[in-house]
Amino acid sequence: MNLFYYPAACSLADHIALVEAGLSYKLLSIDHEKKTEDGRDFLSINPKGYIPTLEMDDGTILTENQTILTYIAERSGKLLPKDGLLRWRTLEALAFMSSEIHGNYNPFFRDYPEPEKVRAREKLRKAFAILSGQMGDQSFLLSDEVTIADCYLFWALMAAPRSGIELPENLGNYFDRMKVRPSVIRALAEEGLG
Repeated sequence: MNLFYYPAACSLADHIALVEAGLSYKLLSIDHEKKTEDGRDFLSINPKGYIPTLEMDDGTILTENQTILTYIAERSGKLLPKDGLLRWRTLEALAFMSSEIHGNYNPFFRDYPEPEKVRAREKLRKAFAILSGQMGDQSFLLSDEVTIADCYLFWALMAAPRSGIELPENLGNYFDRMKVRPSVIRALAEEGLG
């Protein structure tokens, strides 16, 4: 499997999940001209032109964090409960982070006017407050077991300083705990962020 990525981008969530799940993979970076590390035209692989993109050994392509993370969990049998409410809460958390957190980072990753950044900061504060309440005193976002939602949340928290918001205390503590997980340490090192 090939994971196409940019260092420190949202593809880090998928990278952490691959390590956590114990699946074998190859990382392929993409440059600003949309060329892959192995010399291919990235737009011919993923016409959407953004990461993450997962290429299976048979050439099948998956895109979108929620889909790739769920695929990794299903393929490995790890990081996503097979049934019960916790399974649905995990998928719910992925959707929430994708729309309410990831989507609201756009003004900080591009040159948006300050009023849009102010609106985005307020939405991010509310979203992080919801996740903080949901987490409570558990080890991970949804329980005392790591899930694919934690892989995505780690990236979301890592990107938070760029927006200038302060994280709730329990999310800050959670981020510190996640930083020392072997899967996170390895993924950061492999992306040159260690």
